[in-house]
Amino acid sequence: MALSTMFTELFGLRHPIALAPMGGSAGGALASAVSNGGGLGLLGGGYGDLDWLARELPIVAESTGKPWGVGFLSWAIDVGAVERALEWNPRAVMLSFGDPTPFAERVREAGAALIIQVIDAEEARQAVDLGADVIVAQGTEAGGHGARRGRSTLSFVPVVVDLVAPVPVLAAGGIADGRGVAAALALGAAGALVGTRFQATAEALVDPSVTKAIIEGRGEDTERSRVLDIARGSSWPSEYTARTLGHPFLDQWRGREAELAADPQAKQAYHESVERGEIPPLPVWAGEGIDLINDLPSAADLVGRMAKEAEDALVRAGSASSMRRPGE
Repeated sequence: MALSTMFTELFGLRHPIALAPMGGSAGGALASAVSNGGGLGLLGGGYGDLDWLARELPIVAESTGKPWGVGFLSWAIDVGAVERALEWNPRAVMLSFGDPTPFAERVREAGAALIIQVIDAEEARQAVDLGADVIVAQGTEAGGHGARRGRSTLSFVPVVVDLVAPVPVLAAGGIADGRGVAAALALGAAGALVGTRFQATAEALVDPSVTKAIIEGRGEDTERSRVLDIARGSSWPSEYTARTLGHPFLDQWRGREAELAADPQAKQAYHESVERGEIPPLPVWAGEGIDLINDLPSAADLVGRMAKEAEDALVRAGSASSMRRPGE
């Protein structure tokens, strides 16, 4: 049973699975591995660091003959970063968080597919108006940054599917195995965008301590907050919070974001603790599906495994729906 959708047909993929372009950790090796495994690998261009792109773009371009793409944070980049990526002829460019308008037309002019991630219905409408080829509906279960006051994947995805039809939608947020992919398809999505699960793969650009934390973590250990962005001096806009695993500064400053922002000594203490090795240099971004992650496979193998799990889950669901109820 092949899972053919509008998304797989658009890109010529074997499986309706895309790699979330996680800034820094979704490097060229990971993106190419996902593409070689039959999904769509998206390089994590993040803030548009040109040195990082110069290192990672050749890796993905030279490591796969399959479709691949690049993702950026709309609020953080300038057109130069997009231009640099387009020089390598990615099949797609994904824009997330902030206004994608300044970059959308340039992506389309280059012949790349335009993927826009949205966190509410207003952004979904804007994505349609900008001519998005694919729209990603991100629920609040997602690891890393997302809506401060968003909606869960289960309720948000079908709303976006109905709102933007016939544009294909990818579901994102809390999807960490093939059952999550199957659920996304059942909600009307054309596939799934997966982040945290791919952090724990052989090709991810993450410290071994992060991998260990993800494999050992639980969904209830994650929470959304701005505390760590404030402590780090991150420039992320205030309308976005980040879902991470637990952290000493979260325990100390939870619910006191305004106080932390106004306390330079507290922020200095954070950086000094990082320098002394008492706390990790970066938060561990992790979604609510983290309980389902318990190994460190190659990303290519993981794509195939998730696709098979999704197929099996849909077969089981179909068998259950065809069973007669007692007394019928």
